[in-house]
Amino acid sequence: MLNYILKRLLGLIPLLIGITLISFIVIHLAPGKTTDILTNLNPKVSLEARVKLNKIYGLDKPILTQYKDWVRRFIKFDFGESFLDGRKVLDKIKERLPVTLSINIISILLILLIGIPLGVISSVKQGSFTDKFITLFVFIGFAIPSFWIALIMMDIFCIKLGWLPALGMTSLDFENFGIFEKVIDISRHLALPVFIFVFGGLAGISRYMRQSMIQTLNKPYILTARAKGLGRNLIIYKHALRNSLLPIITLLGLSIPGLISGSVIIESVFAIPGMGRLFFESVMARDYPVIMGILAIGAILTMLGNLTADICYAYADPRIRYQKQ
Repeated sequence: MLNYILKRLLGLIPLLIGITLISFIVIHLAPGKTTDILTNLNPKVSLEARVKLNKIYGLDKPILTQYKDWVRRFIKFDFGESFLDGRKVLDKIKERLPVTLSINIISILLILLIGIPLGVISSVKQGSFTDKFITLFVFIGFAIPSFWIALIMMDIFCIKLGWLPALGMTSLDFENFGIFEKVIDISRHLALPVFIFVFGGLAGISRYMRQSMIQTLNKPYILTARAKGLGRNLIIYKHALRNSLLPIITLLGLSIPGLISGSVIIESVFAIPGMGRLFFESVMARDYPVIMGILAIGAILTMLGNLTADICYAYADPRIRYQKQ
């Protein structure tokens, strides 16, 4: 197992280089530059001043040269300084990353806690009214755009009913609260964003779980267990459930990019100071160092998530042996 992990970690290096290179080229080929945004609204800025700004930011160099300079800094885990305020990109990410990770981790846990039982129930009651109702419920969340649900929920629970705060992550007088009050205040602010994440993510987990359980329940060893007279709950939750979790582990590793990209929409709608909102603001401002820093962090988290999923395979299914690979 250790050899397999080391090989996978080494294999992530060329993959990360490929991802960052393509991302770097694409964002620089997009129309508009940071210097255009800073100078176009000021008619007094001369052409010489624009050329000087491009030279200061290093935008006058060829794209591959700029990428090489970025890689040299990235090896030292230095993403450079933001074009907008001159702050270290890593410092800006450190401020926002915990917020996004907290929301995503809570959402993933709730999706698993709710989606897996829904999938099991649907598989056991295949074709029944309960199965059809669960299918309809989860696909409503999958089909409706998350920003539209966010606006509807905000209008109902924040504006009309006044039960929850609409924007931000804390109240204005948050610093004056006690520890328990701070927890309640943050929970109230995150209730709707987490609900939207969970509602939209239930379809994938529950449907994969349902299909996997249906296939497992029809396998010979399950039929043998039934023939021996084992209890229904014992067969479902002890013998069938564990072997049905392999597709869920794969899906969980692949869901990380979707959660990070979804953070851009939800954090922008609810004005949550997370990495998704920072990414959106940086794209609008063409702040290349911040964009590349967030993309690199997202790529690393995604690859580590997939590696973790592969490792979990071995614990979920003892038949898998990575040492031979």
